Amino acid sequence: MKNPTCPRPGAALLFVALVALLPRLDAAEGTVLARPGVRPLAADLPVETAVLTEAPHVPPRITRQHAAKVIVNLEVREVVKRLADGVEYTFWTYGGNVPGSFIRVREGDFVEFHLNNHPTSKVPHNIDLHAVTGPGGGAASSFTAPGHSSQFSFTALNPGLYVYHCATAPVPMHIANGMYGLILVDPKDGMPPVDREYYVMQGEIYTAGRHGEGGLQNFDPMKAEDERPPYVVLNGSVGALVGDMALQAKVGETVRLYFGVGGPNLTSSFHVIGEIFDTVYVEGGVLPAQRHVQTTMVPAGGSTVVEFKVEVPGTYILVDHSLSRAFNKGALGMLKVTGAGNALTYSGKEIDEVYIGQASDAGFAASKREAELMAQKEAAIADNPRIAGFTKEIQLERGRKVFLTSCFACHMANGEGLPAVFPPLAGSDFLKADKDRAIKSVIKGLSGPITVNGKPYNNMMPPHDFTDDQVADVLTFAMNSWGNDFGAVSVSDVKRVRAENK
Repeated sequence: MKNPTCPRPGAALLFVALVALLPRLDAAEGTVLARPGVRPLAADLPVETAVLTEAPHVPPRITRQHAAKVIVNLEVREVVKRLADGVEYTFWTYGGNVPGSFIRVREGDFVEFHLNNHPTSKVPHNIDLHAVTGPGGGAASSFTAPGHSSQFSFTALNPGLYVYHCATAPVPMHIANGMYGLILVDPKDGMPPVDREYYVMQGEIYTAGRHGEGGLQNFDPMKAEDERPPYVVLNGSVGALVGDMALQAKVGETVRLYFGVGGPNLTSSFHVIGEIFDTVYVEGGVLPAQRHVQTTMVPAGGSTVVEFKVEVPGTYILVDHSLSRAFNKGALGMLKVTGAGNALTYSGKEIDEVYIGQASDAGFAASKREAELMAQKEAAIADNPRIAGFTKEIQLERGRKVFLTSCFACHMANGEGLPAVFPPLAGSDFLKADKDRAIKSVIKGLSGPITVNGKPYNNMMPPHDFTDDQVADVLTFAMNSWGNDFGAVSVSDVKRVRAENK
């Protein structure tokens, strides 16, 4: 008769096998030690904070030979930045710049990811990292409202160079506004060492105005749907990698470019004029798939790694070889190489300045000189009372139009406000007392109790999505109307206050 308390032999063997697979508890240390081939628990990993860099810079090479818990803190900011000379755009960014901050981790690292959406943002955002194995690449766990922070974790299972981007609806708009970047998961043995590493990304910008049309441009959804971008740029703006901002190297050095396409729509034909890629890691993988390549295709949401040794000094031009994008829309950068020449390899003049137009050294110098002359012009206007008078009158009329569009409903056309509800602007001691406070009230809003001309008010004024010029104009109008004589507000005043209150 079988003993009912004795387990079957098969069950006993299974139990022993399961125990053998468990991590071993070290009695002396009281810690869990992973068995060979078993990934250690995240709690047992050393902790480090990821070094994030702005393009075109790349974080330092990872030299450790073990996995770590890596904490990534990435902040979303919606900021007005230069798109081209005389052209601005409200970019939605990871880290304040386009492309977003470069993230570098190691295969097997446990990544604790914090996405922080700055309180000044107007809309929610999230992040989809193509390096993540999990729903939405992290997007499902990182939907973050303005002023909030989200956290999720993942293990970097697969080495390679991966795109990340926002996946909040409408997704193409978020990406086109600049919400993309690269995350490099170094293989355990690391990438082969090189002398220089740089970070470059291509993206499209769909502005309401034509290419080069001045002022603050808005996103045009119809152009995005039709895939007709006025701008196709490298690293977020026309000229981001030319002149003083060009990439640098020395003769004899090996250069590695981590190149990605944020999109949202166009494929890039990436090429460096005057160089041949010695090695191409196709589609961002970690195996050198091809050698001696002239041009490599990189899809939207994709990447590549290219390496080449520079043999001859000069200026090498980075382009999308769909060349209208390079020479007419902005997808052009430079690598400037210094050092001794080698006439056997190449002999000839460096570049033809007309060939690359305003991106040339002469064009860059002209843009720089133009900015200097504009500053001198503004200074001359400020010093000439008659011109300054005309300028103020123009500003008052522009401000009147802004006021009649957005402000008169509460403060009334005569500036008297509504008794006990909305405070007056006419003769307002509150408005007169602090110009910076007035600017902040327009751009950030104002709520809670205040006293104006000895009377209490307790209501809310929402923030206004005005340009710096509009803020300056409408406040100058209010400060010089209905008998007020409170001075003027300049665009530089608004920029300063906005920067101080980000």
